[in-house]
Amino acid sequence: MVLIRQSAVAGTFYPANPEVLKQLLNTYLNAVKSTTKVPKAIIVPHAGYIYSGEIAATAYTRLKTGADKIKRVVIVAPSHRVYFEGLAVSSARFFNTPLGDIPLDMAAIQRLLALPFVGYNDEAHEFEHSLEVQLPFLQTVLNDFKLVPIVAGDASVDEVCQALELFYGDDDTLIVISSDLSHYHDYATAKRLDSETSYKIENLKYQQLDSSCACGCVGVNGLLALAQKKSLQIQTIDLRNSGDTAGDKSRVVGYGAYVID
Repeated sequence: MVLIRQSAVAGTFYPANPEVLKQLLNTYLNAVKSTTKVPKAIIVPHAGYIYSGEIAATAYTRLKTGADKIKRVVIVAPSHRVYFEGLAVSSARFFNTPLGDIPLDMAAIQRLLALPFVGYNDEAHEFEHSLEVQLPFLQTVLNDFKLVPIVAGDASVDEVCQALELFYGDDDTLIVISSDLSHYHDYATAKRLDSETSYKIENLKYQQLDSSCACGCVGVNGLLALAQKKSLQIQTIDLRNSGDTAGDKSRVVGYGAYVID
């Protein structure tokens, strides 16, 4: 067991210098109007900040008015490096970023471990960027909160839905689903495909979403199944790609931001 899961992509996906990182995050967040209604769940991208930070900020800025209220954040992020079945939690006590250490909610993790498809897997967490890149945003917009970090492997829609349902509806809890959209198409093709994916997300058509639509589809589909079960609505608040943010339009990655209020 490691006490602290150290940041793995500081200096590559986002700045390692805490002052530079704070300034960049505030630039992204301040460029977007916040709202008085605080989401219960969000879907946000997980690329390097130069590519997807602006899009993620459109969702994260909506948490500002809930900064004192949100005490627990449950993140479901896809595994890019390690294959495993089910959902992986971490045995660490803290997750580190250049902005400091975030304590894990050990009681919540124990609740998850009661599910037969959830287990400790520190290898899945060690170098996973899709979860880590969400943390500096959370540290910037929230005050004191505890983290429930979940890396999703080969898990079913029902398994993810069960895990999320343990916490959805708690007044102090935010659910974050980490996912990019289409990968490595030309700009026009990506715009078309990502628009189709957003339509499916808004209409909770999780049966029609796979990894070609969204690399974090395991988490996305679990949230959509939960939304369908609880008659919730999901809204697209931003839809762009790396051609809009980083310039090259010949081979882009799609990014969307979505909220459930």
